Amino acid sequence: MYEWIKALHVISVIAWMAGMLYLPRLFVYHCEAETGSTQSGTFKVMERRLLKAIINPAMIVTWLSGLYLAWVGHWFSAPWLHGKLLLVVVLSGVHGFFSRRVKDFAVDRNTMSQRFYRFLNEIPTVLMIGIVILVVVKPFEGG
Repeated sequence: MYEWIKALHVISVIAWMAGMLYLPRLFVYHCEAETGSTQSGTFKVMERRLLKAIINPAMIVTWLSGLYLAWVGHWFSAPWLHGKLLLVVVLSGVHGFFSRRVKDFAVDRNTMSQRFYRFLNEIPTVLMIGIVILVVVKPFEGG
């Protein structure tokens, strides 16, 4: 069962990251759309559906399957896991920030610029790189 849960974890991480990398790009393009336009309305639908149908469920499955794997694998004392969990908590905070932005765009209250969202788009990438290195390399392990 452990291997199946691990596969589920990897699949959900991929889905979560795909959404986390795509959503801020939608925000960049949404900034260009005129308020009240058909294009703006389309972006609102895309952002909401991406968040509700993909990003939120993928994050939940990632957390649940990851915690299960850590528990069953007796990883909670591993220093690399502490670093990974810290980065995943930060990524979850970014997720929450993105959720807030979706709500702001939905009611035409975005106050951020395209440039801000272009910068913001890099944060999930940097966190993902750190998480993958911690999981694969396990740099704090002895030996």
